[in-house]
Amino acid sequence: MNTEIINDLEWRYATKKFDATKKISSRDLNTLLDVLRYTPSSYGMQPLKFLVITNSELRIKLQNASFNQAQVTEASHLIVICAHLETSANHIDEMTELMSTIRSIDIDKLKGFNNYVKSALKDLSTQEMLLWNSKQAYIALGMFLSACARLRIDSTPMEGFEPDKYDELLGLHQQGLTAILACPIGYRSEEDHYSKLKKVRKPLNTLVQFIE
Repeated sequence: MNTEIINDLEWRYATKKFDATKKISSRDLNTLLDVLRYTPSSYGMQPLKFLVITNSELRIKLQNASFNQAQVTEASHLIVICAHLETSANHIDEMTELMSTIRSIDIDKLKGFNNYVKSALKDLSTQEMLLWNSKQAYIALGMFLSACARLRIDSTPMEGFEPDKYDELLGLHQQGLTAILACPIGYRSEEDHYSKLKKVRKPLNTLVQFIE
């Protein structure tokens, strides 16, 4: 067993109180942003955008739209994971062109891939498309939380906010986006007694079944 990975996961918890005096270094923040950049997504389409919010006045407004959860303003940074409202044919073309450039593949050789993705998504309703894009946000969040733990940076994954108010405050619909998840990151306060509690998880044998 790789104990370093398990130690990271045992160390992390959904931080309830941050030390507002401690800030994440630019180096660590850039590492975390690269983790989000490298997160896997269906067909490699990356239908996401990640907002890094440090503006204190804006964060107070976002806290009000987050059922007044103090982590939104106390943490070093607030990350908002947004999904595209749709994955358009133009977006698929752009990603195919990027693939062609980075892998030095003739664009004509990627027509089959391009057409396949367009065919797979074309019949999705607006709601189904948003759901598909939103699922990619949760993949990104999982990788992000693990990376935070590796760097001993605390995090609080949050669905507990009013998406419509976030969208309005951040001008997301004008960009073809909507807020899916929020994640304050920083360093735990010594006053957060939750950091001292043992992690509660089901035994492995109740969660995993081997089928041979």
